[in-house]
Amino acid sequence: MGNGEYAQDVGPTGRKIVAELRNVSKRFGNVRAVSDLNLSIGEGEFLSFLGPSGCGKTTALRMLAGFERPTEGDVILDGEMVNSVEPHHRPVNMVFQHYALFPHMTVAQNIGYGLRQRRPRLPRAEIVEKVRKTLTVVQLDGFENRRIWEMSGGQQQRVALARAIVNEPKLLLLDEPMAALDRKLRKEMQIELQDLQRQLGITFVLVTHDQEEALSMSDRICVMREGRIVQFGSPQELYDRPNSRYVADFVGTSNFFNGILTDDKDTLATVRLDNGMPMQGRPGGDLAKGQIVCISVRPEQMKLNRVGDGLSVEVHNRIFLGEHTEYLVKHESLGNFLVLSPRQYEQADGPFNAGDRALVSWEPSAALILDHNCNHEE
Repeated sequence: MGNGEYAQDVGPTGRKIVAELRNVSKRFGNVRAVSDLNLSIGEGEFLSFLGPSGCGKTTALRMLAGFERPTEGDVILDGEMVNSVEPHHRPVNMVFQHYALFPHMTVAQNIGYGLRQRRPRLPRAEIVEKVRKTLTVVQLDGFENRRIWEMSGGQQQRVALARAIVNEPKLLLLDEPMAALDRKLRKEMQIELQDLQRQLGITFVLVTHDQEEALSMSDRICVMREGRIVQFGSPQELYDRPNSRYVADFVGTSNFFNGILTDDKDTLATVRLDNGMPMQGRPGGDLAKGQIVCISVRPEQMKLNRVGDGLSVEVHNRIFLGEHTEYLVKHESLGNFLVLSPRQYEQADGPFNAGDRALVSWEPSAALILDHNCNHEE
């Protein structure tokens, strides 16, 4: 298949490595789309590339697929370097954002398209049986003779998935496949994708800009910025221990308070905020006394009370979101920030309204001190 062999090691998650990017960079003219990517993907893993538009995540996916060749470095699949191997000769299939289904074909014809291109040719009966089994896997029994334009968006996505998995790839690449679906259907498809991945044991690699999607589905997430990996880890690691303001801001929602680190203790350190107020938090990484930092506090870690201790704030805005209420509050020195209040907390005393005075508090351990500079790499 390839033009060079590599040993198939076991990755950091304990899984056999099925795909790697080694020192991979990609340039389009003078534009560097990705820079020095190093990444190992384990067998049966659900991995996501997460980042804003233009961060390089889709370019990384297309190099795994073979639609782009790296300018530098090696792409390794199943132990072989495949830089020059065409996409149809790789053990990889891809589900595109807009599915790329053939409108003139039936559902069964779409799913069996890749099987019909194999050489040597597969017997027709074998193709029919593989398509039938795959329709069952994606819960589309009885739809084999439907036309694509007769299918809903969610059904079309299932057809695209079926066409990709019928060839039993070692790596299934998903390029924002749920971007066109409404919120409710997107939630349902996220669960179905996870179930499907566990059922088949195929390695899934997802590209998304939706942090909720990445957090809910992935074993590990690769956060990207300006063509580089800025942090790589499990959803909980990235949410609880971001290594920079950029990651804390992109993975979830956070409030930030800027200042200077006045001591460098390992457990709880103190920051003198720009307004002169001292605030404690957990150091996130190697920080030095006198360094410009920011304190990150998640809105759900904050409590809004009518009596007791805390910062005195005015409720500026209230948005009811069902399971919780989002408050935008204003402190005379800290400015505006968000507080999330679970619904059960408000059932006794009732919600706050715009213009109300309130007290905001949080545990010092809930505050994370981060380097104000966002240019960390792992």
